[in-house]
Amino acid sequence: MRRRIRPPRSPARSSRPPEPVDFQTLELSVEESGIGTLTLDRPNALNAISPLMEREFLEAFDCVDADDRIRALVVTGRGRAFCAGADLSEGDAGFDVIRRALERGTEALGAEGIPRDGGGMMALRVFACKKPVIAAINGPAVGAGATVPLAMDVRLSSERAKFGMVFARRGMCPDAASSWFLPRIVGISRALDWMISGRIFDAHEALEAGYLRSIHPPDDLIPAALELARGLVAGSAPVSAAITRQLLWRMLGAAHPMVAHQLESRAILSRAEAADAEEGVAAFLQKRPAQFPLTVSRDMPEGFPWAPEPTF
Repeated sequence: MRRRIRPPRSPARSSRPPEPVDFQTLELSVEESGIGTLTLDRPNALNAISPLMEREFLEAFDCVDADDRIRALVVTGRGRAFCAGADLSEGDAGFDVIRRALERGTEALGAEGIPRDGGGMMALRVFACKKPVIAAINGPAVGAGATVPLAMDVRLSSERAKFGMVFARRGMCPDAASSWFLPRIVGISRALDWMISGRIFDAHEALEAGYLRSIHPPDDLIPAALELARGLVAGSAPVSAAITRQLLWRMLGAAHPMVAHQLESRAILSRAEAADAEEGVAAFLQKRPAQFPLTVSRDMPEGFPWAPEPTF
């Protein structure tokens, strides 16, 4: 059994970290610098996504948001693969979407009884995360293994990584809300190429297209991801980082810059009245590192993120 972190049962104003519990398909760890690592941990199945992994993945992100020790998260895979997509070890039963949804729980069924795509639920939970998320793609990433990371803020890979959005070759169609994410990241022509052909492509093509930020020798991948994560959050206020992440992602789909102006004005007002801004200005004037007092678990502004998630 792997150790994980349980989110608090109530929003009590406590600085104590959540209590550890056990994951079966994932491992969540935290280093002293405040960087969490979430490792997909089914190496014998190439970290293929089972209904249990889907449930645990969602809960792991709840844990990350609830634990103020974690400033940023690195997601990687154990063994030679990052993620082989949906677990198809049961043959075509792997595409029994109703059964898989019921195994995840009743929340996986929409209002009309339509089973929700598990990869989509995973990607949307990443999208809603209050911490920066970095994918460290250590090996082959196929199907949902290539699409769920689209919702992460930065993607790095090993030289050994290969990618495939193979849905059309399995008689299926895109998952993980990738028809929204992928064209925004690599452009519509590249997205159509990868999705309709379903071909396998290497890390260098992924880098050239903008899917990846950088490629690393296998032994250097995790250190590079951790270094990037530390650099992202070292001097920033946790609540400000959470607000900024949500503004940037959500405004990708806004119809007019006025929407951004409205939300940014609301966010600026919330920060101007908060202790973090006072500390940030004082630290700047005194030429010292800031010690921001507010935390993501209990000090997000009222109504955040100010644009509720649509119902399924």
